[in-house]
Amino acid sequence: MNDTSLRPFRIEVPQPDLDDLQERLARVRWPDELPDAGWDYGVPRDYVQALAEHWRTGFDWRAVEARLNEHPQFTTTIDGENVHFIHAHSPEPGALALVATHGWPLSVVDYADLIGPLTDPRAHGADPADAFHLVIPAMPGVGFSGPTTAPGWDMARVARAWVELMARLGYERYGAHGNDGGSMISPEIGRHDPERVVGVHVTQLFSFPSGDPADFADLSEEDQAAMRFLEEFSGRGGLAYNAYQSAQPQTLAYALQDSPAGWLAWVTQLFGQAVDRDYILTNAAMYWLTGTVGSSIRYYHAEARAQKPAEPTTTPTGVAIFADDFQSIRRFADRDHANIVHWRHYDRGSHFSPHDAPEELVGDIREFFRSLR
Repeated sequence: MNDTSLRPFRIEVPQPDLDDLQERLARVRWPDELPDAGWDYGVPRDYVQALAEHWRTGFDWRAVEARLNEHPQFTTTIDGENVHFIHAHSPEPGALALVATHGWPLSVVDYADLIGPLTDPRAHGADPADAFHLVIPAMPGVGFSGPTTAPGWDMARVARAWVELMARLGYERYGAHGNDGGSMISPEIGRHDPERVVGVHVTQLFSFPSGDPADFADLSEEDQAAMRFLEEFSGRGGLAYNAYQSAQPQTLAYALQDSPAGWLAWVTQLFGQAVDRDYILTNAAMYWLTGTVGSSIRYYHAEARAQKPAEPTTTPTGVAIFADDFQSIRRFADRDHANIVHWRHYDRGSHFSPHDAPEELVGDIREFFRSLR
């Protein structure tokens, strides 16, 4: 509990674990399916079968390991839990520290392609004054930061852990960035460490109507379109996983942590067809091979029971809104975040912008923090 050391770490999944995965994928007991069901009942069987076959015969986990092992990695103990993180230093002496937080079912690999452009912009044809020292932690209960051993890991607790991590690394000033769950955690980092956090950049501000009909009066065309997008997303089952994981994560874990095909189908309902199959499998494997499927979904149970902050955040906040992602609504966001200074829309990219719109995301992060350094 009191061990504050930073322990060098290297990813090396034992070969028997990879062999076991292959064996399970070779003997899946596939469910039946209604004819011509498409995606109406969930992810189609042939789609999952093709992904599972690629996972078994074409996907190269060792290549993922090698890619991540190119960067310095460490583990440390915070609030009783093991925390795994990548710590990529910039060669630029004036670089600003940035802690980047992934969501679910994502992982530290989400930011792997951004490490070079963010830490060494000079080598990527950009201004070296925009350089960052990058800290990419795996959320408690996810990947090599898990499984967790205690309940109550909601977003505020994760944020406090990241505050401790950045202090342990010796950073007196830093920024925070997040996507998906990281977009909820990052503003809380600013709330809990206002003296050191210079700004918070996210790809979503998850702010919703209060239920008062006045919330919908005189909505701009942009906000009306965002509301329609949210209604459509919710209507097609986009939030169904959230409800179940919040209610019965342990019951669900028995199935998901025993069947790689079941786990793959469960996460593919979020990924859909928007991203390539290796991206899906890399993230799915990160949870499967570390035995953290069950612990990862406990986050939803904790968050559903957490006390919500009564006051808005006040750290300078910026949001990059991508075309096929949650469409943040400014009227509601301003209630939860009192210091939004940057609000930008992009005509491409999805919920997985670090993967499918990295140039735009990197550019937006650079632009937002430029005036805050």
